[in-house]
Amino acid sequence: MMSQGKPILMLVEDDEGLAKQLKWALADTYEVHVAGDRAAALATARRVEPKVVVLDLGLPPDPNGATEGLGILKDLLSFRPWLKIIVSSGNAERVHALEAVRDGAYDIYPKPVDIDTLRMIVARAMQLAELEEENRRLAAARERGPMAEVIAESPKMLDVLRMIERVAPSDVNVLLTGESGTGKEVLARALHRCSGRVDGPFIAINCAAIPENLLESELFGHEKGAFTGAVKTTPGKIEQADGGTLFLDEIGDMPHPLQVKLLRFLQERVIERVGGRSQIAVNVRVIAATNADLQALIHDGRFREDLYYRLDEVGVHIPPLRERPGDATLLARFFLSRYAREMKRPVRGFTADAVTAIAGYDWPGNVRELENRVKRALVLADGVLITAADLRLNAAEFPTLRMAREEAEMEAVSKALCVADNNVSAAAKLLGVSRPTLYDLMRTLRLRD
Repeated sequence: MMSQGKPILMLVEDDEGLAKQLKWALADTYEVHVAGDRAAALATARRVEPKVVVLDLGLPPDPNGATEGLGILKDLLSFRPWLKIIVSSGNAERVHALEAVRDGAYDIYPKPVDIDTLRMIVARAMQLAELEEENRRLAAARERGPMAEVIAESPKMLDVLRMIERVAPSDVNVLLTGESGTGKEVLARALHRCSGRVDGPFIAINCAAIPENLLESELFGHEKGAFTGAVKTTPGKIEQADGGTLFLDEIGDMPHPLQVKLLRFLQERVIERVGGRSQIAVNVRVIAATNADLQALIHDGRFREDLYYRLDEVGVHIPPLRERPGDATLLARFFLSRYAREMKRPVRGFTADAVTAIAGYDWPGNVRELENRVKRALVLADGVLITAADLRLNAAEFPTLRMAREEAEMEAVSKALCVADNNVSAAAKLLGVSRPTLYDLMRTLRLRD
């Protein structure tokens, strides 16, 4: 009779005597299932869903080699890529064990079998498997929440998320600013899901993607016969968003004549379709976004200042990925998990050089570039781990604390000397240090002989 409530362990071993010995030694802690060949191993794994597998590589029909064991390893990871597989290895089989690790095995246990060593390896693997399972459960729960698509842990982004949560319950217009690819639409959708309008529509329109002569009709709709080709009355995006949220992306590219009409709508909350004469009341919350400097556009006369203040009732700036320490690695793992599942690729993670490269790269294309590189790497990767080469990134040396400190000191001292017009005494006062200390620092940084 199977024990209940114990973690599930599977042994793949064709030696019946050894299999019984291992099962007896481990059954007090685990619910142990034994399989002697590939067919039994795959069937048992699908039926009982073990967290950890102990696999002998030397199985029939290749008991003196590893082809069958490596084949089982790949088959198991193809449908359960998070499975922790521990392979056996004698000195003569070391090369096969290393190949198994490259193919995704979690660890190796030495032959002849030492039960205490095997117990320790299995316990460690089981603990990690359960931790990862809990993380997947929490991630799945989060995917159903209002902030599901927002992946962040950096202080700047957590401040942004707190601002979004505070603003969401009200109906004020929100202006999201930030570089292209930082995730403005993702945050706009999160704001909508956190608001009281969550049951209403979320309608998005990119003001830069639609020709000027069509944008007015897209936004405000048109009456039948309003222009050539208008064969029926069609509501615009603003009208479609009634009761929900309208997201105006790239608002800085809106033509000046349309800015006047949008301003009137924001003031009076009524629209007129193109070719129409009746006013239509619309209840909608407006979120706008831009990667442009609207203040500069206002100065150049290309954007209305009064419209800016209507849109910017609350402004939220989204920092670029290079200013969000830790987020690039977190996002990369999120994208890897999502697309590996969608593409059914047995890729489980990143190599150390890939993680270093991700953390050290500036990501000029921000989150959009990161997502693109991870998707492409998933398609091209040969093994179960994505390398820096797969991402087409250089595995640059990670900066040490000393390097970071010297760089910060160099910048601060250079700026102070510039402000003080190279007067060392004045610069020392700005920096809050004594003049001798500043002289020593300047010599260390080679700013003065």
